[in-house]
Amino acid sequence: MKQPRPTLADLAAYDEIIDVRSPAEFAEDHIPGAISCPVLDDAQRAQVGTIYKQVSPFEAKKIGAALVSENIARHLRERFLDRPKHWKPLIYCWRGGDRSGSMTTIFRAIGWHAGQLDGGYKTWRTHVLARLGELPQNFDFRVLCGATGNAKTRILQAIAAAGEQVIDLETLASHKGSVLGVLPEQPQPAQKGFETALLQALTALDPSRPVYVEAESRKIGQLHLPDALLAAMRSGECLQVEADLEARVEFLLRDYDYFLTDPDFLIGRLETLRTLLSRELLNRWQQLARNADWQPLVRELLAEHYDPLYRRSQARSFAGIETSLKFAASDLSTAGVARLAERIIQSRTAQTA
Repeated sequence: MKQPRPTLADLAAYDEIIDVRSPAEFAEDHIPGAISCPVLDDAQRAQVGTIYKQVSPFEAKKIGAALVSENIARHLRERFLDRPKHWKPLIYCWRGGDRSGSMTTIFRAIGWHAGQLDGGYKTWRTHVLARLGELPQNFDFRVLCGATGNAKTRILQAIAAAGEQVIDLETLASHKGSVLGVLPEQPQPAQKGFETALLQALTALDPSRPVYVEAESRKIGQLHLPDALLAAMRSGECLQVEADLEARVEFLLRDYDYFLTDPDFLIGRLETLRTLLSRELLNRWQQLARNADWQPLVRELLAEHYDPLYRRSQARSFAGIETSLKFAASDLSTAGVARLAERIIQSRTAQTA
């Protein structure tokens, strides 16, 4: 009788998880903890696909089989010769088809207890989307609100350092959340990879304890937040951070210091505001950047763009914003942020006392 294939519920029973998809597929997303051992690299996968469409499936399978055999042999020599007889690898490809089947067959012939994941990566992807639609409603979110420059991400990180539960969405997304939030030489992950990382972060939380998170719009850079998470955040308790203008300006000049060393990068990012602002104002800001007049530039960006944008978006998105707890601040240095984080944590203790 044919044994059923292992499923996602069986992951912990295996010693190693092997992703045999192409490097590009692996880079986009993969099962956490998996190692990449492609049986076809990106160019080979494209080659086989072209032959399949333009010549015939039979010719494509011949070429594909030769390439797959060569790659599996190389992986055996370079990565797996030291594995003991009792080793149990779990192997997957896109849908649990020929690519993972080929490696599984060879590994079993050697004597290893290899498993082929039923449904492959597609099963994992279905699981991620389903769980992201369910999990967020289980948590009591405390949402840090406040206009740009209020050090919300740094406060969030200080809250985490104090032992509280936090979801740092901007760190997961590799983006600071605004039009100037692009991080130099640090691309955002793919949407699928972001969602897998988000699921891991949510799964690690204790639903009986509050979860602190920063208020976000539907998108962080190019990445979309799951609808269920956004809804749960917007029904959470708002905690409004209100630092004074000079503290915000000083903080932004520290936190975005990479713009100060590369004004052309900032000028290029400002260009993305062309459809929202007058040409005259945009030209002025770009000239301030060229002249390294950083403080007036930051003040004007806050007054003319970020603060009005924040007032409009928060009024629409968070119903409890008007009655939220407010935390004033005049110091957003590292020490000042730590004190602010402690005040926010203590406000929870005071409410539940």
